[in-house]
Amino acid sequence: MTNIDKSFSGNQVLKNVHFEVMHGEIHALMGENGAGKSTLVKVLTGIHQRDNGVIKIDGEEVHFSSPKEAEEKGIVVIHQELNIIPHLSVTENMFLGKQLTYGKTGVLKQKEMKNRTEQSLKKLGVTNIHPDDTAGDLSVGKQQMIEIARALATNAEMIVMDEPTAALTDREIRNLFNVVHALRDQGVSIIYISHRMEEIFEICDRITVLRDGQYIGNEYIAETSFKEIVKMMVGRELGERFPPKDNSIGDVILEVESLTRTGYFDNISFEVRKGEVLGVAGLMGAGRTEIMEAIFGFHKKDNGIVKINGKPLNIKHPHDAVKAGLGYITEDRKAKGLVIDASIRENISLTNLELVSKNGVISGAKEKELVEKLIKRLHVRTTGGDQEVKSLSGGNQQKVVIAKWLGIQPKVLILDEPTRGVDVGAKQEIYTIMNELTKNGVAIIMISSELPEVLGVSDRIMVMHEGKTTRFLNREEATQEKIMTAATGGERA
Repeated sequence: MTNIDKSFSGNQVLKNVHFEVMHGEIHALMGENGAGKSTLVKVLTGIHQRDNGVIKIDGEEVHFSSPKEAEEKGIVVIHQELNIIPHLSVTENMFLGKQLTYGKTGVLKQKEMKNRTEQSLKKLGVTNIHPDDTAGDLSVGKQQMIEIARALATNAEMIVMDEPTAALTDREIRNLFNVVHALRDQGVSIIYISHRMEEIFEICDRITVLRDGQYIGNEYIAETSFKEIVKMMVGRELGERFPPKDNSIGDVILEVESLTRTGYFDNISFEVRKGEVLGVAGLMGAGRTEIMEAIFGFHKKDNGIVKINGKPLNIKHPHDAVKAGLGYITEDRKAKGLVIDASIRENISLTNLELVSKNGVISGAKEKELVEKLIKRLHVRTTGGDQEVKSLSGGNQQKVVIAKWLGIQPKVLILDEPTRGVDVGAKQEIYTIMNELTKNGVAIIMISSELPEVLGVSDRIMVMHEGKTTRFLNREEATQEKIMTAATGGERA
């Protein structure tokens, strides 16, 4: 890709960008949220048409008008925002638009499609997803594995992976890396987009960095460093990855006693103090998200008590949780965290209507003041509060989710994978916001699949395995080995 330009409504998002990928190369494409990575991929695959520049494949210039044309040329994309049809089965999602039939009869080869689905998942080391499972009933991590399996089944010559490990467990990530290396050995090219720097340095051969829609440079992984790449991404040195904590931990504010939801988690008890970050670690399917959803009123619990400041709560609906001072930043921002077609202003106001209205009428001035304050505080890259959320980068969408909960000034804030799909600079901003909140006495519960994040941010860590708590670790004693031992059932064994 040479001299690629792209503008939207007069806003130039790609400026004279260069990008090249070799046969059989794993090439990282990196940059902060809003740097232009996803736009460049959409230009490559025909979702957007370039304003200027040349795209060549094997020396031949190409003009794709749709992703289907790109796929016919051997280029497949696994998007960060999942394209799963929730009410269809795993098999139906795998073969969407590519159903196998008996000749021209239109009769589907159901058995063959199920067998191929099973084989594709087995290549990824996945054995806990059945071809007949309804895709929408599966966790985000399992849906991600379906997307990856679907892409691998196309026999592509180039696969673009946009944050492929964001919702995966360590075991699934290892399986994926094995598959990626096998594909490279077969001559398949991989464009790998990720904000997890450890992954980039582990599996990629080369790296290209974009900043503010412009090409900054490319380096061979073996010849560069974490520090150098961060400097290329943000234009300066970043300093400490995890900002120093200066919170003081106070009295118990949230108590959970014997919480049970049959089939999901059993007899869960823990407490969180004012100004404390309680990290929640565990493998996918351990029940971490399900516990928090039950506390917040998304799902009905079978047994157990939730207290704030010693007072039992009767939470039957998320609205009851909000009134009690709870906030919840969900792991799936697209489906549960945002009204994706609405503006930034409308999304932020949604949880703050009482704050910006009088006698049931919204005050435009109050609403504007709140929204502008939160946009500035979280450094949301936007043209203004009326910009549609769906037009923002993934990281800036995440900041809007956080902003809408900061407005209610919660007593307890639950963060489920708060930095998923967020660049290294924005991650640090989120950690700084967490520090500010805990300094002001807010209790934070943070679920994260990134062990360095759990260790770097938490004051205490609760580890889960198969719906049960297996261990609590203080910050001083916690290590990756201890967490993984407890998360895989080693403690119980």
